[in-house]
Amino acid sequence: MSGGADSIETVGIVGTGVIGAGWVARCLAHGLDVLAWDPAPHAAAQLRAKIADAWPALQRVGLAEGADPSRLRIVHDLDDAVRTADFIQESAPEVEDLKRTLLARVDAAARPDVMIASSSSGLLPTRFAADCAHPGRVLVGHPFNPVYLLPLVEVVAGAATNAASVDLAMAFYRRIGMGPLRVRTEIPGYIADRLLEALWREILHMVAEGVATTTELDDAIRFGPGLRWSFMGTCQIYHLAGGEAGMRHMLEQFGPALKLPWTKLVAPELTDELIDRMVEGTLQQAAGRSISDLERYRDDALISVMEALAGAKARHGMAPDA
Repeated sequence: MSGGADSIETVGIVGTGVIGAGWVARCLAHGLDVLAWDPAPHAAAQLRAKIADAWPALQRVGLAEGADPSRLRIVHDLDDAVRTADFIQESAPEVEDLKRTLLARVDAAARPDVMIASSSSGLLPTRFAADCAHPGRVLVGHPFNPVYLLPLVEVVAGAATNAASVDLAMAFYRRIGMGPLRVRTEIPGYIADRLLEALWREILHMVAEGVATTTELDDAIRFGPGLRWSFMGTCQIYHLAGGEAGMRHMLEQFGPALKLPWTKLVAPELTDELIDRMVEGTLQQAAGRSISDLERYRDDALISVMEALAGAKARHGMAPDA
């Protein structure tokens, strides 16, 4: 890789759905030029609408010098999105064959010293980079929605990815205000989604068996562990649960419960009845609010939590990323 993260001025975004649009918004907010491409009909209008929706939240958290939505250029040819880009972020649908073909095209058109990151949420980079002439510069940069606010991005290298590419990706993501997490092992689903998947399977089981409604299950998280999760991870929470003896005592006391049949990690059959229950439950929770209404509430709540946490960390002498 020639140059460092500070030399990146133009980012090529391939795919502008929810995740791709989030990348566009974050890059624009950090004063970068963006070239965006998506073959879907009406993609350009939808992207501009998404940027307009996200911009008030980005103004609230603070824009970098030079940040401006006018620095977005939407192109109609894939080559035009990547040929002059200094960093490329692909956010196409989660289909391995599609990504494999698309990334081979991106790799052929991009300068050979430019990073190519995929927003894949679980596919293996070794597999989808297999047809690239320069697989050493291909890796996963998996963000979380909304990309323009949440800092986590999982960085996953493939078998052919070189160390310089990983270092550059980590540095670039830090430059645009993210907290990159280096996934040590190329594993399907990476880290965060594997944790979320376990919770999701339990949710589906309990809805399918009539144990709880979607409202009750969400309340169980948002009024309990969810509040703790916003500032302290599960391992540290359980360490505190052990009292002065910490994690060792917690495991000694509660470890036997792990042998009880509390959870069912095998997913339930996704029947029409279960789908209907999930849809009806979440529509009831929305209470007539549109997706845009809920996204604005989500962004406001996320920023409020992050602002509150920043204040608490400062008062306790902790680093912002602690």
